[in-house]
Amino acid sequence: MDSLSNLQARRIALAAQGFTDRAHSEPSMKTLERTLARTGVLQVDSVNVLQRAHFMPLYSRMGAYDVDLLRRASQRKPRRMVEYWAHVQAFMPVDLWPVMQHRMDRYRGERGKWGFTADPLLEPRILAAVRDHGPVTARDLDEEFSGPRVKEHWGWNWSDARRVLDFLFLSGSVAIAGRTNQFEVLYDVPERVLPAAVLALPTPTKAEADVELVRRAARSHGLGSVKCFADYYRMPVADTKAAVDTLVEAGELSAVQVQGWRRPAFLHTDAKLPRRVGARALLSPFDPVVWERDRAEALFDFFYRIEIYVPAEKRIHGYYVLPFLLGDAIVARVDLKADRATGRLLVKGAYAEERAPAETAEELAAELIRLAGWLGLTQIVVEPRGELASALAAAAAAAGWRG
Repeated sequence: MDSLSNLQARRIALAAQGFTDRAHSEPSMKTLERTLARTGVLQVDSVNVLQRAHFMPLYSRMGAYDVDLLRRASQRKPRRMVEYWAHVQAFMPVDLWPVMQHRMDRYRGERGKWGFTADPLLEPRILAAVRDHGPVTARDLDEEFSGPRVKEHWGWNWSDARRVLDFLFLSGSVAIAGRTNQFEVLYDVPERVLPAAVLALPTPTKAEADVELVRRAARSHGLGSVKCFADYYRMPVADTKAAVDTLVEAGELSAVQVQGWRRPAFLHTDAKLPRRVGARALLSPFDPVVWERDRAEALFDFFYRIEIYVPAEKRIHGYYVLPFLLGDAIVARVDLKADRATGRLLVKGAYAEERAPAETAEELAAELIRLAGWLGLTQIVVEPRGELASALAAAAAAAGWRG
């Protein structure tokens, strides 16, 4: 069995995620397609304190890009990606639609996944309404199909139409055609959303689908444990282990030993080990590099928890904290907020990791300046919270950015 140092494993993982790809001065649709092929999925989240989650991994790898590229890729023909429950709610390449059929069948049998039941009597009527009038939002159908709302579950207050539409989405009877400016989902029937060639593809067996998902997870990770691969597309560990065994037997994965890892690791046959990684990027809390927290700690010695749902007085680092990747290491974290009304990028807190190099503040300031420009913000304000804040404020001011 081959052995890898933690540094080698880290570089392999970052290369697999696209952090060694050649940068383009003006990222194009081809750049986006290349990046999506690296990440495999783009997690969708409604939090917009800085920028919505699905835009950020593209920015971290491509640099400043026109966000309309993502809208075109997900809403215009030829449609390149579509939303589904692939990791959690996420954009995925359209060719994964038939691979997800077994997941759709499972949700159909389980009657959804949220612990409440959609009214089966409404299903055919709402599906017919979507077919006749789509794309539509749940609100478009509420007047006809929804009764009074009853709050039965923490965080949820969905109308009857919304519940049925979500069930139809999970079970594959409807697809997401896009979102409104208010981030509401637009539902339509799959034949008007997915390319005909994709809908014509045969459905793989369950075992074949599992192998394909683990193959893609391993390619996106470069290397990882069974748990790493299982988390990527939120698969049961037993199914993932069986697929890993199949890929090992086929020669697509090989067992490796990674320094400091407690779990067995597997290396994808196409994984590259670069001599260096010259990255400088802020990572969304929902970036594939850090979304499996145990993996992030094993690779980067970086303990990370998102604190959005933690009461303010109990937060350690802040509400929306982004890790800062410099080279092949995570060297800092910053709590950021885009104050769009005043055109300011607010740094609510800035914290250096234990082994942060001397140039961390200057490099982070340069990255914040680039981020502010991409977001259309004209000022950077560094609040005095965190041991890196003073040096970061000085570096931003030296570059001509001051609050």
